[in-house]
Amino acid sequence: MAALSAGTELTWFRGTSPYLATGWDAELGLFGRGEPQGFPVRRLGYMEVARVTDSRTPAVPEGSLVAMAYGHSTVVHGDPVTQHVVQLPAGLDPLLGVYVAHLGPICANGLLHAAADVGGSELADGVRGRLVVVTGGGAIGLLVGLLARVHGAAEVVVVDPTPLRRAAATALGLTAVDDTAEVAREVKTRWRHGPADHGADVVFQCRGTAAALATALRCLRPQGTVVDLAFYTGGAGEVALGEEFHHNGLSVRAAQIGRVPRGLGSAWDRRRLSQETLALLREHGDAVRAHLLTDVVPFDDAPALFTELSERRRHVLSAAFAV
Repeated sequence: MAALSAGTELTWFRGTSPYLATGWDAELGLFGRGEPQGFPVRRLGYMEVARVTDSRTPAVPEGSLVAMAYGHSTVVHGDPVTQHVVQLPAGLDPLLGVYVAHLGPICANGLLHAAADVGGSELADGVRGRLVVVTGGGAIGLLVGLLARVHGAAEVVVVDPTPLRRAAATALGLTAVDDTAEVAREVKTRWRHGPADHGADVVFQCRGTAAALATALRCLRPQGTVVDLAFYTGGAGEVALGEEFHHNGLSVRAAQIGRVPRGLGSAWDRRRLSQETLALLREHGDAVRAHLLTDVVPFDDAPALFTELSERRRHVLSAAFAV
């Protein structure tokens, strides 16, 4: 079984991924030189669950259900020594396992970055008792919002223009508001800390548009932080750095799954982030299954779903491909 991460995967489908336009130097961490990746794209996707049909190690017994990030495929040869393999516990809906190896850890890592921003080292440290905004109510935004609520946020507001996403946010126990031109004023009127001090303590930016990042900055209280989990394919002309960013002394932290916050690497790794995901799903899996995993289609129908989503003829919160 596999699931779609629409924000990332549609950039490859549409040809807008930066990897298709310019070379990436992984050693120096720079785009610009070298040959861009071309078509065909040989591997796509990072949300998979499989049953082990043959094993050469007792560490992963035959018959186990495992979560991995091996790309959309019906057969894979996995290696637990070199790959992230998570055995799923008995009783967990296998469909929910698609979040365990990669997408759930992305969300948990976002909370960890918020914690590090205030000197903490546990997921709750950056959200407990705090006022939280999530811009973007897709799969990542809703899981981040749910994690924040579970870890003690005083209130979580999800900002999204799509009624389906706002309804899902409400069903998950979050506050949902429309992404209007006045949403930042609404948030800052709602949350007052003191004179000239209004807005969210932290914003998790989970929508890959410059407009969403601009909204995230506008919703913050002075000296607040945007934890950015979004993937952008172009520039950010709508982000006016001379406005709220400068005058309110704001910060932006990119939370990319390849790295946990500096100084926390010995305590936090992908395995632990996956365990935090499993803990969330054990407690709230029924709600996630009901309100987030909205579509399950046959594996062979995946190309048609990609086309419908790319052409905006269909909208899903999270879709899985059944093998």
